[in-house]
Amino acid sequence: MSHAFPIATRVEDALKPGVKVARTRAEAEALLPEHKIDSLATDWIDVTEEEAEAYLSSHAGENGPHGHLQKYEDNEGNPVLAVTWWKLDDQAGIMPLPKASKKKPAAEQPPVEDHTDDLYFRSGRTKPRRKRYIDPRQMDLFKTS
Repeated sequence: MSHAFPIATRVEDALKPGVKVARTRAEAEALLPEHKIDSLATDWIDVTEEEAEAYLSSHAGENGPHGHLQKYEDNEGNPVLAVTWWKLDDQAGIMPLPKASKKKPAAEQPPVEDHTDDLYFRSGRTKPRRKRYIDPRQMDLFKTS
């Protein structure tokens, strides 16, 4: 079974029981078409052991937990919950953004002329190098007796 994540504007709202959940972004957008999904966010919440157990038991669905809550421990052994949730864009529908002023496009710069010529390619940088001659009698320099 794949994970289902709550849809909310704040992590506190995502932890409330009965919040809508979705497995994919498309499913989340279909459940709340009037809102824009900003991202899939993961937030860390410091809780007590009792609060952690209460959150984990209250967020179990009909087929078990949704999987959006994971319990971890910090470096001191205190419980920490990782909450993964679909974050709604809280600015959507509240106030329209000011329209950007249309800027005049910058004048196109002419392409820079290429100054390489045939002399560049004949100068030896691109020529294949010859193998150095190895004398087959080279080992004769060291006499073995």
